[in-house]
Amino acid sequence: MTRKKRRLVLIASALGVLGLAIGLMLFALSDNIVFFYGPSELAAKAPRAGSRLRIGGLVKPGSLVREANQTVHFAVTDNTQDVEVTYTGLLPDLFREGQGVVAEGALDQDHLFHADSVLAKHDERYMPREVADALKKKGLWQEGVSAGASAGAQAATVR
Repeated sequence: MTRKKRRLVLIASALGVLGLAIGLMLFALSDNIVFFYGPSELAAKAPRAGSRLRIGGLVKPGSLVREANQTVHFAVTDNTQDVEVTYTGLLPDLFREGQGVVAEGALDQDHLFHADSVLAKHDERYMPREVADALKKKGLWQEGVSAGASAGAQAATVR
């Protein structure tokens, strides 16, 4: 074998090994990839039951129900569609009705979202980027409006 052919075989085998390594990494990470949906997108796309995902929107006023064993039921809304959420555990201190929230978990066959983590906004002007983008897409985002002025409106700062 000539020197040129050996070099070509070495490069081809290195590229093959690199491609195999990337393929194995993507396969291993596929279980950890979490997709973000707003309530309207969730209703339109209907992901398969049991798949991991994040939902975000506003906590629907009047939907918060607390049970004795730290289980909480609430609805996440984008003022068009609602998603019923159940969560067992301690909620963030800033969690309340009418505020931005992101919940991570899985959807069951009955379209009830079982959250295993709930994130709430951390100050008066913050909203998670995914929630703000979903509200902007729906036309519900209003720049510069304070958090309490409107159920669908949030302040301008997105970090």
